[in-house]
Amino acid sequence: MFETVTIEIDARGVATLTLNRPDKHNAMSAQMLADLTQAAGQLNGDDSVRVVILTGAGKSFCAGGDLGWMLDQADMDAATRSLEAGKLAAMLGALNTLSKPLIGRLQGNAFGGGVGMASVCDVAIGVDTLKMGFTETRLGIIPATIGPYVLARMGEGRARRVFMSARLFGAAEAVDLGLLARVVPVDDLDDAIEAEVIPYLSCAPGAVAAAKKLARDLGPRIDDEVVAHTIAALSERWESDEAAEGIGAFFDKRKAAWVI
Repeated sequence: MFETVTIEIDARGVATLTLNRPDKHNAMSAQMLADLTQAAGQLNGDDSVRVVILTGAGKSFCAGGDLGWMLDQADMDAATRSLEAGKLAAMLGALNTLSKPLIGRLQGNAFGGGVGMASVCDVAIGVDTLKMGFTETRLGIIPATIGPYVLARMGEGRARRVFMSARLFGAAEAVDLGLLARVVPVDDLDDAIEAEVIPYLSCAPGAVAAAKKLARDLGPRIDDEVVAHTIAALSERWESDEAAEGIGAFFDKRKAAWVI
């Protein structure tokens, strides 16, 4: 049914939504955004689903934006590029407003948009060897569309430690930053995820959904106005000379002009 993700649902109603582009480190393409948005809607409407686990196939959880997708965006006009940013925003919004508990199972690295997906999970647990980072500014662009979810998870003070520097950080720092609830050795990951799943199977599904919605309502505002602001901010950066230089340098495999 889907090209880039898979869904498996066990007898208990525990659904596993897997990013399934392991050869591309589960980088986000336009097709993956569409598949994830559709999958979230499907799971949201399935009354048999009690809990959703979000994970990735292969070595990486999600490496961020697919290179081909980014190259295509570099050639788009501003209006079309904004539409593409809107698709990413729609996917994140669909996962963020999922009425089921969403548990992130990070079996590998997460960069850029991958950190954004971890941030929309109600709880995220990762392996102790993973790396994370907001790598956008190396390319002259910014982590705009994921920003509301990242800031909601980390808080402004902690986010400013890593949001602009493109510095990679390890699993322990990801816990300190609030991105991950905890980290475990790879052999213990499934047991750690199961420990998060089990309590929900004793809870009333409607009450869980209502409590999750209340938590979102009481948390930082993420509405259409905020999302539109992030799309506009990203579109503005894509139009900059720095973005042209950064993207060009990346694909030319050379240092950007500002690198010293």
